[in-house]
Amino acid sequence: MILFSRYLPFVAAMALVVVASNILVQFPMQGAVGGLSLADILTWGAFTYPFSFLVTDLANRRYGPALARRIVFVGFMTAVICSILVPPFLFRQGLIEFETAADRLVRIAAASGTAFLIAQLLDVAVFNRLRRQSWWRAPIVGTLVGSVFDTAVFFTVAFSAAFAFAGPNDGFALETAPLMGVLPIEAMRWVSWALGDLAVKLIIAVVALIPYRLLAARWSQPALAV
Repeated sequence: MILFSRYLPFVAAMALVVVASNILVQFPMQGAVGGLSLADILTWGAFTYPFSFLVTDLANRRYGPALARRIVFVGFMTAVICSILVPPFLFRQGLIEFETAADRLVRIAAASGTAFLIAQLLDVAVFNRLRRQSWWRAPIVGTLVGSVFDTAVFFTVAFSAAFAFAGPNDGFALETAPLMGVLPIEAMRWVSWALGDLAVKLIIAVVALIPYRLLAARWSQPALAV
């Protein structure tokens, strides 16, 4: 019981981040930067989801990679469940305008779960390899590597025509438009969504070093584990 109580804050934090992200991802970010419409490339979920890497890294720093992997699996299960349940709930509450078909939800859930699992486990592995180096290197490198894979896997599986076998395509996502809405290069809309999402993740990876340093500085370095 005492051991579980030590892990509980990480479990709760991971579940909170994943649930919040699955809700906020339904809402585009309004506003514009120059000629770039933020609603075309970003949702509010892009600002909360990257903190899942912070939770994983803190768990890894405090208790080692074995516990961090358990936290990742909690997040994985939460991500899959929320991807299926949250959109219909928000639609019934009148908070979003469009209802997503069940088979489309399954594809999104598969993309979300797969991306989360791959990215977070990569983060754990990279972090553990670098944990004895400068305090900032393990969290920043692990998060950057995980973020790139998370973005690539999720948006490809969720929206690319190559993964149509996983569920129906999103016609709007497959339409072409200027890259990022402003560049003179035509690309499918989901590519711009992925680039916008990745840009936010990389920025937050740097910002998250502040709470990581403040919290991790209070802990002794755990022994290496596998």
